[in-house]
Amino acid sequence: MNRLRALTRTPWFWGIVGIAVLLLVNTIKDPTYLAVGINPTTGQLSGNVLDILRVSAPIVMIALGMTFVIATSGIDLSVGSVMAVGGAVAMVTLSNLGQPDSVGAMLTAIGLAIALGALLGAVNGFLVSVVGLQPFITTLVMMLAGRGIARVITGGQNTNAENAPFRALANGQFLGLPLSFVLAIVIVIAVSVVMRRTALGLMIESIGINPRASRLAGIRPRPILITVYVLSAVLAATGGLFTVSEVMTVDVSGTGYQMELDAILAVVIGGTSLAGGKFSIVGSTVGALLIATLNKTVLFLGVSAAATPAFKAIVIVALVLLQSERVRALVLHRGNRPQTPAAPLAEPAQPKEVVA
Repeated sequence: MNRLRALTRTPWFWGIVGIAVLLLVNTIKDPTYLAVGINPTTGQLSGNVLDILRVSAPIVMIALGMTFVIATSGIDLSVGSVMAVGGAVAMVTLSNLGQPDSVGAMLTAIGLAIALGALLGAVNGFLVSVVGLQPFITTLVMMLAGRGIARVITGGQNTNAENAPFRALANGQFLGLPLSFVLAIVIVIAVSVVMRRTALGLMIESIGINPRASRLAGIRPRPILITVYVLSAVLAATGGLFTVSEVMTVDVSGTGYQMELDAILAVVIGGTSLAGGKFSIVGSTVGALLIATLNKTVLFLGVSAAATPAFKAIVIVALVLLQSERVRALVLHRGNRPQTPAAPLAEPAQPKEVVA
């Protein structure tokens, strides 16, 4: 019982519960929802669950980067635009190279996209840590500038290309799982090892908890902040690569549109406080999977576009409430509270004897 109570206090536990509930709702509507079959055209495994895993890869990437930015008491509103920039660089590069089966062309496109993403992240980190601008304002400006950069790269036009190895990033499979999801999990594990096996994770948390005390302890916040924003932008560009590789087209207006909101929601659902401090990589990953499942559920249930934000808000608010200790105590332990016995009535005072 104590282990169960401790588990219910873990924020990402309720994210898993939310995923299970959404899958249950979809299964009630269609009992074959969780079925996995073989696509006769491609010969690969296909099914709704695999679709969810595939579309979750970009969300996992931007949520992972957003986790460390929020842990430093910052915010990165530019991840959606950086996704568009990364996708634009990749598509234009592949289109200009014109090598539909070249692995070298794919690596060149990926390298250029990640390099430009790192440059944009470095600009964010410089403005926040050196110039001293607020993260909200800095990344808001970069959010607007990023779309402009993507339009300049593509000439304002949606750009497509053909490259089989690059297309396999999203449409290929590894051991029956979408390759993009497998690569995203590998990146999550690699970043987790770096954060938890080195002092970087502790320094990020210390800056978020008390930047002045961390500075007095010998931690230099400027390099850490620049590193965090560069990492966020690199992961956002990687998410953009996963997005455009699915359809081999970049939409400078639609690619990554409002994805920063999904990233923030995934991080919050995972238990990382917006006030900064301790972060949860597992929680952010679970939150990203929940957002992907929720998006898929909205489409599957046929929720209208006008009602979609309200539907998502209801689910997310319910999960956030379940993370509250006060709400959990009210819902889960209300019947287990012992009844306090009524206090006995006080006996009437006896009159004192008067001594003559």
